[in-house]
Order: sequence, then structure tokens, then C-alpha cells
Amino acid sequence: MHKTAIIRCEHFNVAHKLRNKNWDNEKNRTIFGECNSPNYHWHNYDLEVKTIGFCDPETGYVIDTKNLSSLIKDKILDRFDYKNLNLDIAQFVELNPTAENIAMVIYKILRAELEEHLKLKITLRNSKKLCRISAQLMHPISKKKDVT
Repeated sequence: MHKTAIIRCEHFNVAHKLRNKNWDNEKNRTIFGECNSPNYHWHNYDLEVKTIGFCDPETGYVIDTKNLSSLIKDKILDRFDYKNLNLDIAQFVELNPTAENIAMVIYKILRAELEEHLKLKITLRNSKKLCRISAQLMHPISKKKDVT
């Protein structure tokens, strides 16, 4: 039996400002550039939600795409689209809203809603620069004990 991937693509727009509160303004501007604008700035993101699993023998679905679409709308798009991440999204009060962190927050939100047997991969693309960021659960490599 082979696993199958179901991919749902969406789009959303967010404002943010990147800043490390432990650095002075000059260092923040140097490291984060335009993403450290005092008045924030906007990004257009393309979001790809990939679920991977075995097809259910009764339905033929890995996941019902209507349910996946509703889940993304309710948990991600309604929460993020046209919002200021620094001011409007609780997860980013202390977490710097980099693309990497946005992808991981989206991953955690959706992972909590999906059945355990489904593998989840989130890909976030900045439409302006075609930058691709992916987030997925990575299990730490277990170290074998030396029994000699």
C-alpha cells in the first residue's frame, strides 16, 4: 500500500516587523533591513498545506478536501489574513515573526487539528521574492548507547 499526498494551496497577506528586543535599533536595522521598518510592512504569502497518508479503504480519501479547506480557512486564513502579526496574533507577541516562525506556527496550529496518522508539511512562499520556507515535524535522531 502506498501513501498519497493531498495538497491545498491558499494565499494570505500580513504585516510585520522583525526585531530582536535585546538589540539596539541600529543592529536591528542592519540585520533585518526593510523588515525592521518602524511602521511595519506587508508580505503576500502563498501557503501550501500538504497532508500525506494512506487512502481510507471506505472513502478513497487521504483526507476530505472540503474539511481540509475549511480547517485552513477557520484556523489560518481568518486568523492571519490582513493582520499585523506583531499586534494581532498572540503567538508573535514574543516570537519574532520571520517566515520560518510563521510556517512553524501554522504547522503547530494545523497539526493539533489533524488525525495523528497524517503527516503534515507546510510550505510558505513569499510571493514577492519567491522564497520558500517549509516546516514539518522532525524527530530527533536517537543516539544508540555504547554497550561495550
